[in-house]
Amino acid sequence: MNQKMTKGYRSGVAARLAGLPVETLRVWERRYGVSDVDRSPQGQRLYSAEQVHRLGLLKRVVDQGHAIGTVARLDAAELAALAGVQAASGVQSLKLAVVGAALAQRLSATRTTPLLEIVAVCAQLDDAEQELAGTSADVLLIEAPEMTADAMPQIRSLRRAVPAKATVVLYRFCDSATVRRLREHGCLVARSPSDASEVAVLCNTALTGAALPPPGPTKPAAPRRLNDEELAALAAASSSINCECPRHLADILLMLSSFERYSAQCANRNATDAAMHEDLARSAGHARMLMEDALERLAYAEGLPMPAR
Repeated sequence: MNQKMTKGYRSGVAARLAGLPVETLRVWERRYGVSDVDRSPQGQRLYSAEQVHRLGLLKRVVDQGHAIGTVARLDAAELAALAGVQAASGVQSLKLAVVGAALAQRLSATRTTPLLEIVAVCAQLDDAEQELAGTSADVLLIEAPEMTADAMPQIRSLRRAVPAKATVVLYRFCDSATVRRLREHGCLVARSPSDASEVAVLCNTALTGAALPPPGPTKPAAPRRLNDEELAALAAASSSINCECPRHLADILLMLSSFERYSAQCANRNATDAAMHEDLARSAGHARMLMEDALERLAYAEGLPMPAR
């Protein structure tokens, strides 16, 4: 549930706005002290909008491959520079082109950080391309209470007509496939918050790119180096040494190979989710390749026989 608070966002809301699982945030707080936050009279951790933005930047640089332990203490400007995105400290206000009259009215009635300056409004998505064409805005903000795949062509056309730097789509009800497609097209997509300040955080996050995940691999994975029988033989051979790692790696490779095949089959069966499952299959394949390399190095170190390539 989204709750309006006088001093900040609770951990669950802050994690969601930053694009983090709340469990990850708790681990980062406990192990690395990623932020120094206030507490409510009841002892709950409360995060400011600036702290939420910094958490989003932390997620981005970790997704890019940086170890959380090496970046946990960096400030927002340092994280933005490391991530290669626009620093948030200079963003005092955001110009919005808004689709949704009720949303625009709600935002206009509340002062937020950063300040949301609404430069154009259209009540309905059906009329938005014609009414908002040529509007100069930082963020194109679209609220569609019941979002379906039928709205995708309208949103694509609207984004061409309104050359905003970022697009945020808010919904009350939407199927997961449509959410994925919107995100694949570069939109920040979220369930519509009740708090205007949360909308401001989402818009700021979309503008800096802090919530966008890294792209998946574009090249197909190489064929399997080891089949199931060869992996089983390596796992059995490891019983003669004081190390269980070859067996564990063999189990991991069997699971990755199985998931790779499963995802490829899903891509063939389900046209709606084909792109997502193709990405999952490629990602699993590349993970398999890394683990095959690791197993080969381990087998060499332990003197285990590797099948000929």
